[in-house]
Amino acid sequence: MPPSAAGAQDSKALVRQLLREVLVGREDPEGFFAMCVSVLGQQETRTQFQSLIQPLSTANRSLHCSLTSIYLEYFSKTGDDDLEFALALSVLEMKDPQLSTCSEESTLQPLGAKANQSSSVQLTSASQPQGSSSRTQRADVGGGRKKTQSVQKGPRGVMCLPQTTQETELQKSTHVDKCNKETPGTSQSVCVSKPYASFFKQEAVLKGDQEAVLKGDQMTEGGDSSNQSEKPKRSRNRRKRREGGGQQVVGMPTSPSASPPVLLWFRRDLRLCDNPALIGSLENGAPVIPVFIWTPEEEEGPGITVAMGGACKYWLHQALSCFSSSLERIGSHLVYLKANGVGNGVGSSLRTLTELIKETGARAVLANALYEPWLKERDDAVVSALQKVGVQCRMFHSYCLRDPYSVSTEGVGLRGIGSVSHFMSCCKQNPESALGVPLDPPAFLPTPANWPQGVSLDALELALMPRRKDGTTIDWAVNIRKSWDFSEEGAHARLEAFLQDGVYRYEKESGRADAPNTSSLSPYLHFGQLSPRWLLWDAKGARCRPPKFQRKLAWRDLAYWQLTLFPDLPWESLRPPYKALRWSTDRGHLKAWQRGRTGYPLVDAAMRQLWLTGWMNNYMRHVVASFLIAYLHLSWQEGYRWFQDTLLDADVAIDAMMWQNGGMCGLDHWNFVMHPVDAAMTCDPYGSYVRRWCPELADLPDELIHKPWKCPASILRRAGVIFGQTFPDRIVTDLEERRSQSLQDVAVVRREFVQYVDKRSGCDLVPLPPRLVSEALGLSHRNGGQVTEVKQFLLPVITRMEFKHHQEDPDADAASNPYNAVLKGYVSRKRDETIAFLNERDFTASVLYEGAQRKERLESNYRRMEGLPQPPAPQGRARRTPTAKDRFSLVPGGAVTSLR
Repeated sequence: MPPSAAGAQDSKALVRQLLREVLVGREDPEGFFAMCVSVLGQQETRTQFQSLIQPLSTANRSLHCSLTSIYLEYFSKTGDDDLEFALALSVLEMKDPQLSTCSEESTLQPLGAKANQSSSVQLTSASQPQGSSSRTQRADVGGGRKKTQSVQKGPRGVMCLPQTTQETELQKSTHVDKCNKETPGTSQSVCVSKPYASFFKQEAVLKGDQEAVLKGDQMTEGGDSSNQSEKPKRSRNRRKRREGGGQQVVGMPTSPSASPPVLLWFRRDLRLCDNPALIGSLENGAPVIPVFIWTPEEEEGPGITVAMGGACKYWLHQALSCFSSSLERIGSHLVYLKANGVGNGVGSSLRTLTELIKETGARAVLANALYEPWLKERDDAVVSALQKVGVQCRMFHSYCLRDPYSVSTEGVGLRGIGSVSHFMSCCKQNPESALGVPLDPPAFLPTPANWPQGVSLDALELALMPRRKDGTTIDWAVNIRKSWDFSEEGAHARLEAFLQDGVYRYEKESGRADAPNTSSLSPYLHFGQLSPRWLLWDAKGARCRPPKFQRKLAWRDLAYWQLTLFPDLPWESLRPPYKALRWSTDRGHLKAWQRGRTGYPLVDAAMRQLWLTGWMNNYMRHVVASFLIAYLHLSWQEGYRWFQDTLLDADVAIDAMMWQNGGMCGLDHWNFVMHPVDAAMTCDPYGSYVRRWCPELADLPDELIHKPWKCPASILRRAGVIFGQTFPDRIVTDLEERRSQSLQDVAVVRREFVQYVDKRSGCDLVPLPPRLVSEALGLSHRNGGQVTEVKQFLLPVITRMEFKHHQEDPDADAASNPYNAVLKGYVSRKRDETIAFLNERDFTASVLYEGAQRKERLESNYRRMEGLPQPPAPQGRARRTPTAKDRFSLVPGGAVTSLR
């Protein structure tokens, strides 16, 4: 290809890219035309501009009209345009004498006269049989109120343009005036006022039912300075974050000749901001059909994942309702579908999408990718099947910061796998494409001519409430509704509030349960109402920039990476010996833990908060998990399943990883166990959290509220606490004995499965998945990147130090273990820092004092050896410095005297 031709192709490609910016609302039409003139040049713009914007004539006629008017205004010729305008009027008046009434002013007034006397042209079509029909068009103007626009045809086949009560940004270039009032037997006429018009390409086309279709381009051009002053100013703000969903826009006009629609498949990406699939659906300018397909069987996967528990389904119901309202504000709406199987079979997304494609004629399906192995397998099957029948199917990456299937251990190795530090090293060593800037929400969505038939949101049965025997409903979600805003706007509002206040305490006080020091954004991240990229950018933009908060996003990606490596993570222990652990089968203990009636106030308060609001902070999740596993000896799978059913942010990958690690069988052994009483010194030192969720203990003093069994009978009587009645008795009493028994159980299985314990380091050995073996052997880029041998590879992984020590001394109890993992808690990190500071100052003062004494001894010995008289004894008592506030500023008097 010659260099000139290649340059022309590049220029056209750049113009098409700029046109996409106009479609998503980032650029205004006038700025786009100016860029075209700059890129193509004046001559190329004159000859090729109309062909470049031709696809908009069917997909977005209002924008096409606006761009055409700007083009004609720029390249106008006064003499020829006036002649063409007069000829066009005369031709139309000969076909319809009624036009003379509407255009009489235009023949008397000279061109370029005052703006309020501008000429008018009434658009007509060929004659039609008498009758009327209408076509409604969805619109959303201001505050989400719906208005109906219609295209009507009168007895003479006059096609009338839709009339709106206010102009939108897409229609500001065309000023619509009512020409004459509607009379009985005739339709309402609308005249488009223009200083002049160039020509009509053709008057009308009779098609199908003799409907008149207007093919002429509508053009406008500004008059004198007074007319320019009245023209509404266009907004040139290219970055309107979060306000995009609330802009006043009108739904896109539909056309019988519009291009095939695009199916936009929403799953866990219920947002307008930073949604790559949503922005990608606007690239071709085709109508967009947003659709949500509910397939509970596919969500669950092959094992017991409880992917959609009761609390999650209730949040999804509310989030779908809010998201549909957001789509309505930009001229569209969400179509709900429920996958139904053939006969009694299981419904599938592929079957539902195939039927939807047949109904709508769509030729493209777009969605944001999901990373659970069973859902990725489903999506791969959908993409393959649709591409075989000629339907384009694209998956976009946005649910995590890093695509978990692209993370590699090459260059890092496997040492320390399971820790977030190792994962972050892998991401840095093997980077993928740049994260990029968050995407702005679109200003509008093109709508199809015909919407597919969906079902109601209630038909999905996501928010079903149980009924009593008398028929009344048990509304278990009443406190959840009071505690949360389920919309995308609510997510951004919560993020903004956190970045302005709580983020400054998060680094050191995120464990406090009695203060709002955490973001509480996890439910919004799980359902995609807030993208992790948007969150990361806003967090980096905050003045405080705490690395601990940003590190939480790396933990989230780590969980999904582990799930891709070990698909059975939610139900199968990764460390083979721990599958044989002796777990308790006491269902009474499990039920007491679930209902918050264990007799330990901190544990009960956390479990009651979970039951009522569907959430608790991360520190409290560790507290209740440690109590279930280390003190009740109940299986981690029980805790995982309960969390999945009651947490609003129940995420299969995150919950499975955390419960496996807490249950001593994950890739990472945490070297801590939360004590159910002592942990309160860190998270609830004054008892405020317990008083809120366990009000029956509210009158107990701060120092005894976390251990009410130690209260004197008189205090319990005054507080109205009666064990077994107002507050439950403790279900276990000897915590140290329970911990020692837990260590004994671990030691037994480690001795029984000695082949899974490394003799040299004492670490547990875990079988490696084929993907990691391929990377370790350097085969990830050869032979398909997988090891086909059946041989099993074992890897030493992080193991708790107290387990290694107990292996050497199996008769020792937990208290005597030097690596005892039980955390005793602390009031605050600030207290620890104060203690460290005092210790350091005490050490410095003692070193100075010892140095002074040593110098005194050396000087005394020297005088004695030389026969010199000894120095006089130090005078005065030890004194304090003027700013002395503690004992460490005490300066020994002798040292001061000898140093003079």
